[in-house]
Amino acid sequence: MSVIRSVSQWLEERAGLGAVVRPVMEHQVPRSSASWWYVFGSATLTLFVMQIATGICLALVYLPSADTAYDSLLYLNYVAPLGWFLRAVHFWGSNAMVAVMTLHLIQVFLFGAHKYPREMTWVVGVFLFLCTLGMAFTGQVLRWDQDAYWGLGIAASIAGRSPIIGESVVQILLGGPIIAGRTLTRFFAVHVFIVPGLLIALVGLHLFLVLRLGINEWPMPGRLVDRRTYRQRYEEEVHKDGVPFFPDAARKDMVAAGVVIIVVVLLAVIFGPFGPGGVPDPTIIDTAPKPDFYFLALYAVFALLPPWTETTLLLLGPPLAILVLFLVPFIAGTGEKSWKRRPVAVLSVILIVLIVTTLAGLGVIVPWSPHMEAWSATPTPVQYLRGRTPLQLQGALVIQNKQCRNCHSLGGEGGKRGPALDGVATRLTSDQLVRQVLQGGGNMPAYGKNLAPAEVNAVVAFMETLRPANEAPARPAAKVPPVSR
Repeated sequence: MSVIRSVSQWLEERAGLGAVVRPVMEHQVPRSSASWWYVFGSATLTLFVMQIATGICLALVYLPSADTAYDSLLYLNYVAPLGWFLRAVHFWGSNAMVAVMTLHLIQVFLFGAHKYPREMTWVVGVFLFLCTLGMAFTGQVLRWDQDAYWGLGIAASIAGRSPIIGESVVQILLGGPIIAGRTLTRFFAVHVFIVPGLLIALVGLHLFLVLRLGINEWPMPGRLVDRRTYRQRYEEEVHKDGVPFFPDAARKDMVAAGVVIIVVVLLAVIFGPFGPGGVPDPTIIDTAPKPDFYFLALYAVFALLPPWTETTLLLLGPPLAILVLFLVPFIAGTGEKSWKRRPVAVLSVILIVLIVTTLAGLGVIVPWSPHMEAWSATPTPVQYLRGRTPLQLQGALVIQNKQCRNCHSLGGEGGKRGPALDGVATRLTSDQLVRQVLQGGGNMPAYGKNLAPAEVNAVVAFMETLRPANEAPARPAAKVPPVSR
């Protein structure tokens, strides 16, 4: 201890760090704020520090090149010592950071911490939330697998629909007219330098505003926020019943930080890293890549709504939602803070949470969600191959090679976007099968230009065998003779 004390004294005499840190650690906060409800901000900051630490380690190995990025991820997963663990911690830390920051945003709103004089603190917090989503999205692109490639293609398509500036936005986003090596390098720079730099600057500004304006007190029902009297009343409360941030309030923050670290590490150990899910292949066009959980609700909205509404919703929906978030403290900057007397605010949060979680769930399980394993081609179950003719076996091979199993299940395995192929011969006749393959229908695209006639005949021959042994195949409706009068 004497050595540590001597080193600390030596540093203090030369750098004077104590004079800077001590006021921050000892500043007074309302006693009511030293609560478990106020730990989400520090937990988010802890996760951000974890992301920086693991990101630096990963950047030492990751190669931001279209030819080597995928291989470098495989190297991290299977060769580099604890590389898989670093990737897993980085992935689950990213998801946890988005989730905890969302909880923090909700808590701040319900506790009225966006009201006077903390409007700017809220605005900076919204910027932090958007930058966190941006960092998560750019990190998803760096996986450089099939989902990342086509997910970025969808994002570029959305950006390209913007009037007047659409083409320029795509050029900036991709570094050219198409997704290529320059695109990956650009996203690597954004993910590693630009967004973290913005986050560090915004976190510094956010902490400065918290110190400058104080931590929001516990929202007591009936205590209204008035611009003329609030600051004086807050200072009197802190002076009368305040506690130093360290150790009184910081104790709970440190416990919360330890909990989120343990949870992320456990998730990393149990579930491991995510992806990469196959080399990106621009020739596989019939894909529907899913984003990570924080964008699943948006994905579900555009998948469920009619196609003619897409452009309008894409260009107006997200910008309006973000604008409303920024305007919240200016629309409701005074008045009641307590959620117990703000039923509209509480019901709005409940409604939004229910809508987002329901849509996210639909994004995982609904019938139009494909089983995306186009890179590996899910094999046909053996029981569907026994006793088949060479033509029928050729049809099974075409179905596998063309990734039909992404959208259609067989034997309980595969996608659910289209109907299961089990029993398809009892539902459609031979002519109807040919027509469906060539012309498409419903959610199924037409494959008339993608399949040779011999391939179509083979696929139909194989599908004609897909029926239970005790059920007859579908037959054309019998012609009814005209009734004589």
